[in-house]
Amino acid sequence: MSMNVATLGTDRARRLRAALTALLAVAAVVGAPFYFAPFQVFQLTMVLLYAVALAGLNLLVGFGGQISLGHGAFFAAGAYTAAVMLDRYDTGHLATLPVAAAGCFLLGLGFGVPALRLRGLYLALVTLSFAVFLPPLLKRLEPVTGGSMGLTVDKLQPPAWSGLAEDQWMYFVVLAVATVALLLARNLLRSRVGRALLAVRDNESAAEVMGVRLSLHKTLAFAWSAMFAGVAGCVYTWVIGFVSPDSFSFVLSITLLAGLVVGGLASLYGPLLGAAFVMYVPSVAQDISEAAPGVVFGLLIIAVMFVAPTGLAGLAGRVRGVITPLLTRTKPSAAVRTPESEPPSAPPAPAETAPADAEPVGAPPRTEKE
Repeated sequence: MSMNVATLGTDRARRLRAALTALLAVAAVVGAPFYFAPFQVFQLTMVLLYAVALAGLNLLVGFGGQISLGHGAFFAAGAYTAAVMLDRYDTGHLATLPVAAAGCFLLGLGFGVPALRLRGLYLALVTLSFAVFLPPLLKRLEPVTGGSMGLTVDKLQPPAWSGLAEDQWMYFVVLAVATVALLLARNLLRSRVGRALLAVRDNESAAEVMGVRLSLHKTLAFAWSAMFAGVAGCVYTWVIGFVSPDSFSFVLSITLLAGLVVGGLASLYGPLLGAAFVMYVPSVAQDISEAAPGVVFGLLIIAVMFVAPTGLAGLAGRVRGVITPLLTRTKPSAAVRTPESEPPSAPPAPAETAPADAEPVGAPPRTEKE
C-alpha cells in the first residue's frame, strides 16, 4: 500500500513539474517581444520561421530516411508565390498562405516521383539540381518575378487595435504559424502515416510485407515536407518584404540540412534547436572573423557534431539523464522504512549449554583433595 502511495506522489510531482515548466516556457515566449530590442525580436521571429522549414525537412530526412538537398527551392517557391500574389494581384497577406502551401504540396508530389526509384546520393543529386537551376529560372521570368532585381512588397502591418509595434506583431503571427505547424508535424508522426514512415525508414522490405504502400508514403513525405517549406517561405516574404533569386541559392538548402543534423534528426525539438543554430551561429562566425565567416561556421559545425554526434536534442537528453539521477538520489539513512519493506528479523541464537563438569558461577575454587 505504501509503495502505491509513494508512486502516486511521484507521478503527481512529475506532472506538477511538467506543468510549471510549460507555464514558464509559455510566459517566456509570450513576454520575449516586450523585453528584447527590435532587432533581437526579429532574430527570434526568423528562428520560428526556420523551425517551420526544418520541421518539414525532419519529416522527410529524419523520419522518412530520404535525403533532400533541394529544400531551399521549395522555400523559394513559397516565398515567390506570396510575393507575386501581393505585387501583381494585390491580395491580402493571409490569402497567400494557403495558396503557397497547396502549390508547394503539389510541387513536392511531383518531385516525390524520383524518390520511388532513387535513394541515397542519387536522390540527393536530383533534389540538388532543383535548388541549382531555380535561381537562374527566376531571373529569366522577369515579367513575373522581377528578374535579378526581385520584388518588393509591403510587410504585414499590425492592426490598430493591437497596440503592438511592427516587429512585435510579426513575432506573434509567426509564433502562431509555427505553433500550428509543429503541432501538425507532431500529430502527423503519431498517426498511421508517421508509423508507416518509420517502418519505411527502418526496413523497406519488411514494411512492404506488412502492407505499407512504399510509393504512396515516399511521395507523401516529399509533399508534406515541401508544404512546410512553402509555408515558411510565404511567411519569410511577410517578414522581409523583399525576395530575389540570390536570396535562395543552393547554399540555403545545404544550410537547412546542416541545421537539422545539428539540431537532431528524428527529434521533435530538433527543428527548434537547428533553427536557432542556423540563425545565430553565422552571426557569431561573422563576429569572430569578418574575412572568412564560412570557415568559422564550418568549424563550429564540426565542433558541435564532435560534442553531440546525435545533435543538440540528443545532447540535452544525455545531460538530463545524467543530472536527474543525481538530483533524485537519497542517502540510505534518509530512506523511509515501512514494516513491509523491513527484512525479517533473524531468530535469536540458541544459548550455549554448559558442560556437565563446568563450575557454577561464584563457586569457590576446588582443592586437590576434592
